[in-house]
Formats: sequence, C-alpha cells, structure tokens
Amino acid sequence: MTKVYVGMSGGVDSSVTAALLKEQGYDVTGVYMKNWTQDLPGMRCPWADDLADAKRVAVQLGIDFKVFDFETEYKHKVVDYMIDEYKHGRTPNPDIMCNQEVKFRLFLDAALADGADMIATGHYAKVQDGSLQMATDTSKDQTYFLYRVTREALEKTLFPLGGFDKSKVREMAEDRGLVTARKKDSQGICFVGQIGIREFLSQYVEQKPGDVIDKTSGKTMGRHDGAIFYTIGQRHGLDIGGGLPYYVVGKDMERNEVFITTDLNDEAFWQPTLDLADVHWIDGQQPTGTLQIRVRHRAPLVDAEIESLESGVRLHIPHPERAVAPGQSVVIYQHGVCLGGGIVTGAPVLSEHA
Repeated sequence: MTKVYVGMSGGVDSSVTAALLKEQGYDVTGVYMKNWTQDLPGMRCPWADDLADAKRVAVQLGIDFKVFDFETEYKHKVVDYMIDEYKHGRTPNPDIMCNQEVKFRLFLDAALADGADMIATGHYAKVQDGSLQMATDTSKDQTYFLYRVTREALEKTLFPLGGFDKSKVREMAEDRGLVTARKKDSQGICFVGQIGIREFLSQYVEQKPGDVIDKTSGKTMGRHDGAIFYTIGQRHGLDIGGGLPYYVVGKDMERNEVFITTDLNDEAFWQPTLDLADVHWIDGQQPTGTLQIRVRHRAPLVDAEIESLESGVRLHIPHPERAVAPGQSVVIYQHGVCLGGGIVTGAPVLSEHA
C-alpha cells in the first residue's frame, strides 16, 4: 500500500485531500507543518487553532498524525527573504518561496526520510508524468504559486483536488462531516494572515519618512513613512486627497522617495517586454513556440514570445501589461501546462524630474 503524508493546514482543502486519499486506498498520515507561530500587534497567529483543527480531522478520518517543525528554516528561507526583497525596493511573493523551500523540499525530504512514498497537499493543480497542469477550476488554479517546484518533487506529489471546484470541495467536506467543512479560507500572505504587509514589515524595518513626488511636475505632494512600504501601481495608502486618484509609478530607495502620477497611460506603467532572472524550468528546458504568461495570481493568461538573455529571458508581450513590479514572479504556460517562470528584474527607480 502506497504511504502518503498529507500536508494538513487545518483548512478544508487539505482535510478533503486526506479524506479522498484514504478512500482511494492509500495509507495516509496527516502532517501539520509548524512554520510560523509569532503573534503580531493586533493579530494573534492562528497556528494553535489550525493545528487543533488538523488533529480533529485526523481523528475523524482515523489516520496517523504528526507535526513537523520547520519554524527556524521557514524564518530564514521565506520570511527573511521577503523582508530583504522589500528592503531592496522589490515586490516578492513569499508563498512561492514557501512552496519551493518548505512544502516541496523540506516537507518532501522529511516525509520520505520518515517512510513515506509520496506527499500530497490541497493545492488546486494537477500532475501528470511529472508535468504541472492547471486545475479544472481555473478561478482557483494555484499553479502560479507552484512554478518553482522541481519535476522530481512533482513525481512524488499528489494533488487530489485538481479536478474539483471549491464549492464541490466544500460539499464533499460537508458530506463527510469534517469539522473544517465551513471554516473560512485563510487570506493574505501565508504567514501574515489578516494583517497587512505594511503592518508586518513595520515590525522588522524602521519607519523612514520621505517625500511623495508628482512624477510629471516634480512637485512634492506629501510625505510617506518609508518607500519600502509601496509597490508599483499602488493606489491606496498615499493620503493625498482631491482630484483624480494617484498611483505609485516608481520609487528611489536610496533617496527614500516615492513617485506618483494620475496618468494611467504613463509609459512607466506599461511594459511591452519583461526581463526575468532566476528562471526555473520544471523539466529543465527552456520552451519554444507559442507561450502564455501570467504576471500575478488570477491575472489572465496573455500571449508572449520568449528570447534568451545571458541573465535569464526576455518576454515580448503584444499587449503591454500594467504595473508589473520588480521582484514579482511571471509564470509561463503552454497548452495548460505550467512550464516554469522567473523573477522580474529592473530597479523601480525614477529620477526626480523623470
């Protein structure tokens, strides 16, 4: 009997994942990954509640249950990475790094070392012969967050929810009487939860007031608490009233200046090409032919042509994408298969009178 360790977060998706695999005849063990336990001002970390819910489901299903403690590695590989990226003026995606470093590396290795044959998670995605394919429910598809996983890891992974939509998963949980059937989905960054990214970063970086500058006129329009807290395309949190809405169009990290504009047609917003570094191909080969890209989770797939660069690849986009910030991931697809992707390069810096 194939032994599968299921990453159980205490949510409905991973609960149904464990239930389905047991029903399909696998020898299932539930595993809670203890990654982040720190409370933040105004927000209690829900890890103990999530652990309790995961345990309750394991008891309901009659499966073994374990806790793997990855908190030290998680802080180093995911949290510190995110903070460092923001300090350099970039906009990272820590959920992608969590999948790369924790769920499909640390968890996989620990599970195999503990006697598992495979692992499983509640991600909405499909695996076939080591290739990563989009979920049937494209509105829930999570392959964007999985593009840095290796083929070797995928060959040892099951995604039982890839063929279902969320309403069906909820229904299956209700039918089985699982205690998590009506539990709300977690929102936001994997370890930040309900708290905003600004509030989270404020615990680790000093607030450093600076000028908010109109890109067109060079006029100082207000003050901010630190350029680190702003990202390209951001509209809220500028505290500049009256007239048309302002958007962040660039920033100078050395001078701690944030540049804004009311002009959504500003060329700084629209990029006909995107340069990617730190590129990862799931099967190890750069693709050819007609490709599609996704610049953020739930963004529509758009056509692109790929060009090799010494430092990575350049994507040529027939219809320029708006407000793609350095540090974001762009994920590349072909015929519904996620091939890989990379990190947007370039410094979000504008001169004062750009």
